Amino acid sequence: MDNYLMTQKFLVRMDSLPEVLIWEILNRVKKTVDRNSLALSCKRFHRLDKENRQFLRVGCGLDPADEALTSLCLRFPNLVRIEITYSGWMSKLGKQLDDHGLFILSNHCPSLTDLTLSYCTFITDVGLRNLTSCYKLSALKLNFTPRITGCGIFSIAVGCKNLTVLHLIRCLNVSSVEWLEYFGKLETLEDLSIRNCRAIGEGDLIKLGHSWRKLKRLQFEVDANYRYMKVYDRLAVDRWQKQWISCDDMLELSLVNCIISPGRGLACVLGKCKNLQKVHLDMCVGVRDCDIISLARESRNLRSISLRVPSDFSLPLLANNTLRLTDESLKALAENCSHLESVRISFADGEFPSLSSFSLNGILVLVRMCPVRELSLDHVYSFNDMGLEALCSASYLESLELVRCQEISDDGLQLVSQFPQLQNLRLSKCLGITDDGLKLLVDTYKLESLVVEDCPQISERGVHGAARAISFRQDLSWMY
Repeated sequence: MDNYLMTQKFLVRMDSLPEVLIWEILNRVKKTVDRNSLALSCKRFHRLDKENRQFLRVGCGLDPADEALTSLCLRFPNLVRIEITYSGWMSKLGKQLDDHGLFILSNHCPSLTDLTLSYCTFITDVGLRNLTSCYKLSALKLNFTPRITGCGIFSIAVGCKNLTVLHLIRCLNVSSVEWLEYFGKLETLEDLSIRNCRAIGEGDLIKLGHSWRKLKRLQFEVDANYRYMKVYDRLAVDRWQKQWISCDDMLELSLVNCIISPGRGLACVLGKCKNLQKVHLDMCVGVRDCDIISLARESRNLRSISLRVPSDFSLPLLANNTLRLTDESLKALAENCSHLESVRISFADGEFPSLSSFSLNGILVLVRMCPVRELSLDHVYSFNDMGLEALCSASYLESLELVRCQEISDDGLQLVSQFPQLQNLRLSKCLGITDDGLKLLVDTYKLESLVVEDCPQISERGVHGAARAISFRQDLSWMY
């Protein structure tokens, strides 16, 4: 009885609050289950939640799909962002949302600006055409929608004039026909992500034309398995055009498993981004010193760089090219990018040719000359105890990640306690480090967080007390 009275008094007090304050409370409740519980506590909360709810995430529980979606859209008429995901879907869970479902969205969600469709295997180009009446739509993200083709994307480009964000992930039947050229004429795209879409190649991006001037973020990833099956011959690459249009607005550039051909395609882009802040080059075959040097000289505002270097140079496409990725690249970054804060360097495997690898000297030049706060090294055999000793003078370094750095021993790791600003340390798959290497960290207790993963000679007991927050995992299957 006492609890009931207290609840009633609470509701009376909440009922007297101004609506602006209640809206603020509702906006601070992020979890859907909590938001639903709050909306059911009183009629006023229910009404305000109905008017205030702007984001909705639904999926396999949407059954029957059309009726359930209609009900949700009528209940929340001011939805701005909707995410529909059928990850883990099986036929026994009921029929998926189809093209008619997108027709329902277009008719009942006049404020819709951001739509994400993941694993929606029943949706076709017809469904995308139904979305063209969503005039406010500015962001569309499609993840594994296998029935969608380039025709559907073209209809979106024509109908949704405000579209600035387009993400296509594993859309296997979307080819680069007319839609890229149409977006090039519109010059509206600011965020383009094309990942693992097998029918779209590096040379096709030239069709974006003048849209390159507006792009702020580009992600382009080729399917790692498909890259080796696809035929890259000299004639095909020679047909790639040069990129003459500048990319002055580009802030983030991510290229994964791409072919970088000298003077053509994406190689032209690397030296044309004046305002680039973040670059990620992952397993991009053909990147040379001159590409990184051009990038460094043009992108003086660069704050983050991630390089994962491939080790196979057997592709016929590159047989006649001199491939050199050396300390000259790191020197150019150090001399030109005075704002560089995050550096990640990774080699594909331990047999990477020494003539094309970065030396300890090159890495240290970069750390000494730039205000590097985050340093991550993966499979970098040149980094050893001497490197850790040199980092004792790194006055900006706050986070250090060492993965498969097998030249590091306990003697080197003990020096970490002398790093002036280090707060976060992650060790993964390092064979030469034992519990003894962590003893000084236990004594100083200076780290905010310590993550130890799959290091065979470090025990859970050994990490105890080495930081305020500790994560430990031991899975040694990678060694066998």
